[in-house]
Amino acid sequence: MSPSPIALVTGASAGIGAVYAERLARRGHDLILVARSAARLEALAARLRDQTGRRVEPLPADLRRREDLLRVEHRLREDRGIAMLVNNAGIALAGPVVGADPERLEAMVQLNILAAMRLGAAAAAGFKARGAGTLVNVASVLALAPERFNGGYAGSKAFVLAFTQSLAAELQGSGVRVQAVLPGATRTAIWEGAGVDLASLPPEMLMEPEEMVDAALAGLDAGELVTIPSLPDAADWERMDAARLALGPNLSRNRAAARYLGR
Repeated sequence: MSPSPIALVTGASAGIGAVYAERLARRGHDLILVARSAARLEALAARLRDQTGRRVEPLPADLRRREDLLRVEHRLREDRGIAMLVNNAGIALAGPVVGADPERLEAMVQLNILAAMRLGAAAAAGFKARGAGTLVNVASVLALAPERFNGGYAGSKAFVLAFTQSLAAELQGSGVRVQAVLPGATRTAIWEGAGVDLASLPPEMLMEPEEMVDAALAGLDAGELVTIPSLPDAADWERMDAARLALGPNLSRNRAAARYLGR
């Protein structure tokens, strides 16, 4: 019997990451689960082993610490059994950037951008070399609506979206699948960490993590590069992306536009 493909999931101890772990185990993946809490990872791993019969390895790591990040990155580059990365770990910070604690902003950038980039690049390199693999980067709809939340958080998720789009172009024809998932408000502990009371959010805006992940996986199965789980009509995204691409020929020219030169 050939070994089962392994999915490595970051931020796996709760919320979106834990749901991805459960859904992927039921799809036939063995798992490597990454998060800070060894106890919570082991509890989840034991439950998933019992419920699904899959092999589940807890890999405790704080991806804001360089030595932990490099350890997970090395595993992604060297373990040929890994066929999927769900790059989900992240933190949020609510409120204005002006006056925010710079240490908290830096920690958010460290996890949401640097760790996501290094792990995504490591996974992509391994998958390309093997001619197969799936990279899922969890971003946020705030990548498209930065005025609606903390600019550091929205900016970090805009990075994840742009990084994913660029990787998809780079890996075209390589056999590697790439997806950016842009959830809206989802009922997870990230809000508490950001200092936001979930009860303050309109119920019609708040999605359960199980439904969000199921929609994201359906988008992956459908071959979507960008999945926005709550968007009713995919054509809305397609029109927006087409408008962005239409700017291309005029984004870099050897002269300033006539409107800036008094013409």
